[in-house]
Amino acid sequence: MDQFVLPDNQLLGNEQVETEDLPVISQRIQDIIEVLNNFKELGDHERGRSAYVEQLIKDMAVYYGYSEYLLEKLFNLFSVSEALEFFEANEVPRPVTIRTNTLRTRRRDLAQALINRGVNLEPIGKWTKVGLTIFDSTVPVGATPEYLAGHYILQSASSFLPVMALAPQENEKILDMASAPGGKSTYIAALMKNTGIIFANDSNKERTKGLVSNIHRLGIKNTVVCNYDGREFPTVLGGFDRVLLDAPCSGTGVISKDPSVKINKTEKDFILLPHLQKELLLSAIDSVDAKSSKGGYIVYSTCSVTVEENEAVVNYALKKRPNVKLVLTGLDFGREGFTNYRGKVFHPSLKLTRRFYPHVHNMDGFFVSKFKKFSNKYELKRKNDDEDHKVSKTKTDK
Repeated sequence: MDQFVLPDNQLLGNEQVETEDLPVISQRIQDIIEVLNNFKELGDHERGRSAYVEQLIKDMAVYYGYSEYLLEKLFNLFSVSEALEFFEANEVPRPVTIRTNTLRTRRRDLAQALINRGVNLEPIGKWTKVGLTIFDSTVPVGATPEYLAGHYILQSASSFLPVMALAPQENEKILDMASAPGGKSTYIAALMKNTGIIFANDSNKERTKGLVSNIHRLGIKNTVVCNYDGREFPTVLGGFDRVLLDAPCSGTGVISKDPSVKINKTEKDFILLPHLQKELLLSAIDSVDAKSSKGGYIVYSTCSVTVEENEAVVNYALKKRPNVKLVLTGLDFGREGFTNYRGKVFHPSLKLTRRFYPHVHNMDGFFVSKFKKFSNKYELKRKNDDEDHKVSKTKTDK
């Protein structure tokens, strides 16, 4: 290409950008990315690389309909070219997926029954033995006789992952701390073959109605539904073999499902949400019995891709609870979590966490981490505790 020159002698203001045609903005996005990928030969070195990046963020925010604040936050997770792939993927709906309820049927029998009803489907991938992707259907997938009989549940592929990482065993005592509408709790019950006991908790009483409905439809018999603020555990009940915390989050991994996230998340959200997530995670850790014969595990996950809600929260927990350590998730795909990010340095074990992206894995953006609790006691010297808190506040809070 000929040398691309940024408009005028200064960056376009937002108002001017918004009055331009989208095809003009789209072309400029492509041009700027090409320049940034070969800045040495194509860039204006007097203006500097940062001028091009600033213009690109303004243009992409307008083109894809994000607040400039959120777009920049997500943009910084990737290389320039990959950022474009990420934002493009958020414009395309993720595939409809279902999970076979193995308490009632087998995947191959379910697949054949649905194919006979005119459903076009195939297995999600080698990583799951219970998931099916639905391409199109001549019947409503949420109202087939098989659905009503509890042979499957509509569930996003990414939400299989934390349950697989949790790896529940038969006859265990398990807490799902934020469980509605029940996709994960009922998957846990199926893996436990209806043995042991699951406490399916949700702080929102209204949402527990859907949770109860799914539990009944799927034939779950080992689950108690409860309605507490997750931060009240373990004073409500402790001594669990495993705890799953799929935490409330900003939803930056599910923008294709909820485009309102593009404009309704502010800087305040990325202060308040991580604060809540940290409190919930500490409660989850404290609710687990390190002396459990097979367990002692905590899985923390979110449907967000931001570092503030993921690595920074996990890193905080490692500092506050020296009686836990990160272990392998057992998921053999996904990208490693960040061990350093834009000047923040996290514990090296953060590489054991896993990130999933729509443009890479064709599923919702997701984060999964797994802790092992090796002692029910921990000691933090007051001075070190205070220092850790200051470091954590500097590195994780905006």
